[in-house]
Amino acid sequence: MPRYWFSLLLGLFLLGGCNQPSQSGAAGGGPSADAVDDSRTPKYPYQIVTTSGMVTDIVRQVAGDKANVTGLMGTGVDPHLYKPSRNDVTQLRGADVVFYSGLMLEGRMGDNFTSLARNGKPVYPITEEIDPDYLREPPEFAGHYDPHVWMDVSAWSECVAFVAKALGKYDTANADFYITNAEAYREELAKLDDYALQTIATIPQDRRVLVTAHDAFGYFARAYNIEVRSIQGLSTESEASVQDINHLVQFIVDKKIPAIFVESSVSKRNVLAIVEGAAQQGWNIKIGGELFSDAMGKPETYEGTYIGMIDHNVTLITRSLGGEALASGLNGRLHP
Repeated sequence: MPRYWFSLLLGLFLLGGCNQPSQSGAAGGGPSADAVDDSRTPKYPYQIVTTSGMVTDIVRQVAGDKANVTGLMGTGVDPHLYKPSRNDVTQLRGADVVFYSGLMLEGRMGDNFTSLARNGKPVYPITEEIDPDYLREPPEFAGHYDPHVWMDVSAWSECVAFVAKALGKYDTANADFYITNAEAYREELAKLDDYALQTIATIPQDRRVLVTAHDAFGYFARAYNIEVRSIQGLSTESEASVQDINHLVQFIVDKKIPAIFVESSVSKRNVLAIVEGAAQQGWNIKIGGELFSDAMGKPETYEGTYIGMIDHNVTLITRSLGGEALASGLNGRLHP
């Protein structure tokens, strides 16, 4: 058999294999960074399409000026509920490379990712190579992993390394460039991770309880030693029952929790019900502020970056619960 036809058949076989679910449970069955080795030289800047803001930001950090990175999900968009528009599908099809978070975060887009991969598109869930032993698997989430990995900065840093690896496979001529960018960015993330560890630790132990709208902070709780209680489950598609709300109200009153937090991508309705319920029992709990959970801040702002998002959350949580945090955050860019 001529070498050309043998290579073509081998490529088709490998492409078919990319449609199998990943060991990490990432949705969409995209290929791992090792599965696609496209040695062609792309036309710069080539086109990358991403999903959530957290994915978009780290891909931009790694890709640098070699690619245009377009994020589909803007400020305040809930990725759990997101359905791609016709224009989104067009952008995905026109992209040279696609990155998404995975672990069923973008569950309603799974068929789109599978279709793209079947047609030879390099499609990567950036959580692909995270050790399954690290991942949270809450019993109420029907046997699936918790997708909110970005809440642990050290884990999200591993995803940065994966992005560099994947881009190096697509654009082999610039593989070292992507590795260099990733290493520099990961140094900044290490500083952020240390800031979160040191700052959250200043909250008095009896106040170190984070109450939020939905269960997006599980990895944050584990990484930074803070108890987390939430009204809704892992997905915002879940509904909180009256019993759930009453139990949480009683917990807050008993523990005298000073603050509860709303989230930028989740309705405030349940949080306000908690505040009202606590007031009826004689405990005035304040709303400590708005946290970024499934979406970042506005574009062109510090909070509209991954580092700014986490810096904002850590600083706000710490100050609202009685700890000591820098008024302007780690990098002096937050507004006190």
